[in-house]
Amino acid sequence: MGCLVCIDFGTKRTGLAYTDPNKMIATGLKNLPTNLVISYIQDYFKSEEVDAFIIGKPIQKDGSPSELENKIKNFILELKKCFPNKKIERYDERYTSKMAERVIINLGIKKKKRTNKGLVDQISATIILQSYLDRKK
Repeated sequence: MGCLVCIDFGTKRTGLAYTDPNKMIATGLKNLPTNLVISYIQDYFKSEEVDAFIIGKPIQKDGSPSELENKIKNFILELKKCFPNKKIERYDERYTSKMAERVIINLGIKKKKRTNKGLVDQISATIILQSYLDRKK
C-alpha cells in the first residue's frame, strides 16, 4: 500500500506533501525549485511506494481557472511521461496559501522565517492533501 503525493505547483517554487501508507494524515515533504520537482519525485520513488498524485487546482473567486492553469497542465504532461501508470487527481487549492500563512503565525514561527515562501508552499501542499483526505472519508 503506497502513499499519495501532493504537489502545490508554482512557477518558481513547488511545495510537496505526502500521506502515510493508510492515507490518513498529510505531512509536508519538501519545497524546492519547480524545475527540480520531477527529478526529486523520481528519487523519492526509489525508496517509497506512491499510489497517486494530487495536484492543486487554483481557481479564481468567480470559479474560472487561474492564469497558472496552463503551466500546471504542461507540468502534468511531463509528470505523466515520467510516471505513466500513476493516477493524477486535481483538487481545489483556493485560499490554501492564506491558510498556510495563518498556520505559520499560529505556530509562533519568527518573522524572519515567515518570509520563507517555500515554507508556505510546503504547508499549502499539506493543507491541500489533508483536505483531499478529509473529503474522501
